[in-house]
Amino acid sequence: MIHRFPHLRTPRLHLREIDSSDAPALFAIHSDIEWMRWYGVDAITDQSQADQLAELFAGWFPAGTGFRWGLERIQDCRLIGTCGLFRWNKSWRNCVVGYEIERNSHGQGYMREALTAVLDYGFNIMHLHRVQAETHPDNLASIGLATHLGFRFEGLHREQAFWGGRYHDLNCYSLLEQDWRAVSRIT
Repeated sequence: MIHRFPHLRTPRLHLREIDSSDAPALFAIHSDIEWMRWYGVDAITDQSQADQLAELFAGWFPAGTGFRWGLERIQDCRLIGTCGLFRWNKSWRNCVVGYEIERNSHGQGYMREALTAVLDYGFNIMHLHRVQAETHPDNLASIGLATHLGFRFEGLHREQAFWGGRYHDLNCYSLLEQDWRAVSRIT
């Protein structure tokens, strides 16, 4: 049983619990309409929605349904994104991974660094067997990241999501514990 929210460190990031003080940074990320086109929900439009988002993410741990880490850059203590393991089914030993990063920090390896630590935590501490990722078929950056981390394409979930006034297909990827052990030995 995990009694305290786990703080994780990577060479450039402190992965920590999200709290209400993170709402302004969440607003900056989640209000960027163009950038959020892949996230799976409509961009937020006011600060109260960011407050609710911070509350939602912070509530996963106390509810026992998962974790959402804030990605705080060590060099300036600034929140640049989040990632998490959620929809945690303890008896089946699986969950879903989700992540987003601010536009200005994209392409610098931060998310790969963060997800490596999060997946290590998931397989070693949470004793997960399977982690699932769902990405829009056009989100090539997310697909590239998932496959680099060892996720395998399983199929297309037709019109699974709704945002931007229409339904979207999502690709389903999975990472099994044995896949992660093989990939993490190589990297």
